[in-house]
Amino acid sequence: MVDTVENARNTPHESQPYAELGLKPDEYDRIREILGRRPTGCELAMYSVMWSEHCSYKSSKVHLRRFAEVGHDTPRGPLLAGIGQQAGVVDVGNGLAVTFKIESHNHPSYVEPYQGAATGIGGIVRDILAMGARPIGVMDPLRFGPLDAPDTARVLPGIVAGIGGYGNCLGLPNIGGEVAFDPTYYGNPLVNALCVGVLGHDDLKTNAATGVGNKVIMFGAATGGDGIGGASILASETFDADGPVKRPSVQVGDPFMEKLLIECCLELYAAGIVIAIQDFGAAGLSCATSEMASAGSGGMHVDLDLVELRDPTLAPEEILMSESQERMMAVVAPADVDAFLAICAKWDVLATVIGEVTEGDRLIIDWHGQTVVDVDPRTVADDGPVYERPWARPAWQDELQARTSADLPRATGAELGEQVLQLVATPNLCDKSWVTDQYDRYVRGNSVLTQPEDAGMLRIDEESGLGIALSTDCNGRFALLNPYWGAQLALCEAYRNVAVTGAQPVAITDCLNFGSPEDPDVMWQFREAIIGLVDGCKELGTPVTGGNVSFYNQTDGRNILPTPVVGMLGIIDDVADRTPSGFAHAGDAIVLLGTTRDELDGSAWAGLSDHLGGQPPRPDFAAERALAAVLVDAARQHLLSSAHDLSDGGLAMALVESCLRRDLGAAVTLPDGDPTVHLFSESPARAIVTFPAWSLDAVARLCAEHGVPLTRLGEIVDNGVLEVVGSFRLDLSEIRARWAAPVREAMAGH
Repeated sequence: MVDTVENARNTPHESQPYAELGLKPDEYDRIREILGRRPTGCELAMYSVMWSEHCSYKSSKVHLRRFAEVGHDTPRGPLLAGIGQQAGVVDVGNGLAVTFKIESHNHPSYVEPYQGAATGIGGIVRDILAMGARPIGVMDPLRFGPLDAPDTARVLPGIVAGIGGYGNCLGLPNIGGEVAFDPTYYGNPLVNALCVGVLGHDDLKTNAATGVGNKVIMFGAATGGDGIGGASILASETFDADGPVKRPSVQVGDPFMEKLLIECCLELYAAGIVIAIQDFGAAGLSCATSEMASAGSGGMHVDLDLVELRDPTLAPEEILMSESQERMMAVVAPADVDAFLAICAKWDVLATVIGEVTEGDRLIIDWHGQTVVDVDPRTVADDGPVYERPWARPAWQDELQARTSADLPRATGAELGEQVLQLVATPNLCDKSWVTDQYDRYVRGNSVLTQPEDAGMLRIDEESGLGIALSTDCNGRFALLNPYWGAQLALCEAYRNVAVTGAQPVAITDCLNFGSPEDPDVMWQFREAIIGLVDGCKELGTPVTGGNVSFYNQTDGRNILPTPVVGMLGIIDDVADRTPSGFAHAGDAIVLLGTTRDELDGSAWAGLSDHLGGQPPRPDFAAERALAAVLVDAARQHLLSSAHDLSDGGLAMALVESCLRRDLGAAVTLPDGDPTVHLFSESPARAIVTFPAWSLDAVARLCAEHGVPLTRLGEIVDNGVLEVVGSFRLDLSEIRARWAAPVREAMAGH
């Protein structure tokens, strides 16, 4: 029997499975209060997924509101769209705009690594598509448990294959990201996905369903039983030792359908017949109908009998909760419906009129001629619970910060070389090409810089050479030691990675991955990270365009490292001006820009002694801005042959990575002082640059103008050796052997 609105009124005391759907008793009571009756089964399904943590941000809203303090002005002008839209949009000049966003697909990727990761890519691509843009590239910040752990051998190959398989089939280059390992991610890998797209200023689309009588069209793949309550519920619960047996099914992706959907949408946009559009992500039809109606000026009527189904046995509740992929919803004027359907038919994309925009403020959904949903869509999409979760500075924080690395033994001479060899073989600093070689980095022909560069760069205008650079960064160890500074250090590193390519950093998107919001320690970390990003973005002039919060990243009571991933967008007027990261010419000078301090707490060097404690490096925004100004100006003047930021592993790893890029050696002399500090400190606002002799005066003038310290270290040599004069000489062949082995050996046979 169908549970209709009329039946709900007549049976007010009928028991309902709200707890099984993730609703708390007080949330269920509030739904009854809103409706003035008990909800129907379909209404209960809608509220349960839309009020889930993943969809409603009920534990984070009170803190996320602070991002508004940053404002909407980038160094290139105001945002064209910001927080609250499906993705942020930045004016990049020449009549063009760029939209970019990062989201998480963590829990589904643990349950079904391939499909979880693949549909993470598919979902973020549709977010960008729904803004009116052509998607042009993706990135994938990833976190796993220990490299040698059994479950890592299960999830890592599947996740990488899912990202590569879906993105490669779409024809989207994967231009960057991260692969990091830590015991806290065991049983809870992080799969964050970023997509970037390009559109003209006049092409910007919204999801506001307006115009009484306009038709609501659902198009793309048919609706199936896969992913019912998938991401919306999976991402709102804590994992336990019982495994994924009782968890909702993970969505199944079809990249070939998505490719058709992309081209179909772009032709629909070009025809000028789309009034509003939204993709189907978490919460599926429940989300698309309620959010579009809520964003618009009226109501909406939908008939579920008109929805194309892969499984005709699906109940109406299941249709509303299904998170089947590759689906979109559009609002179209009646006169344009035939043209809309014809374009969809051309691309072999299913399209069906399932409803229309109505007067009033009701979302009405029928099934078999009876009304199963009658709600104010704003109560579903916008007026969900808002929790001010308790937060408190952890009792263990002081002890953690007091446990500094000051007493760790500091090597000299040849022992420093041994530590460099140990560092390059650690999972977080070793070669990741086993991963990145599975991604197509150059499809579409506009990839200018990709892995292992500090940032990815894409040309977006062939005529002028206008381009964009993107980097994603986060050091969870720093965020554990000090979540305020840790979030700011992620911001600074992403800012710096974009700047070393010669692009001007302009705006960010973020993916805030944390443990259980019901843990006051976690909420303190989250709050501190938000405040840190707000304060940092104000200093750098980089507004927050949007992003994602992922809570409940906790397994068997153990929270992950707080991991506020920052994606930074930069603009470069001509990609011909770019600066690559690897050493390029023997004889060029190697110069350190910035100030090195004794900041080894939380560093990769300290990790060699299995030590984590103290305070992370202190962010210096004035120094970051000054360094970026030098790097961007130097790129425009073609003064540099390479530039590489200093972060994980400090100067030692920057030298190693720069040498290995083209098998060119280096001979450097460290400044006076502690060689361990000079080699391994992870002080921010630093980069190494190389240039020919004729550039020296111009580079020195730029540094003096912006107040950036310049220290001559040595020169590039073509002898296959990395030498720190007076301490050690390492053959690049030995470094490469150590650096290349860990991931390839751990993944052998996968």
